[in-house]
Amino acid sequence: MVKDKHGLKDKIKETEGKLTNDKLREAEGKAQVAKGKTKAKINKSAEDIKRKG
Repeated sequence: MVKDKHGLKDKIKETEGKLTNDKLREAEGKAQVAKGKTKAKINKSAEDIKRKG
């Protein structure tokens, strides 16, 4: 599930690529979704470290 408007936009781009058979658009969307997930995990880890340290 998408948690913010940027993630939603990226997921829409991915889906649009699938529907229009535009492999580049689909790949861009997937890459942006992955980037967002990675960034969220890094931010969560940083917050956890601050709380413990």
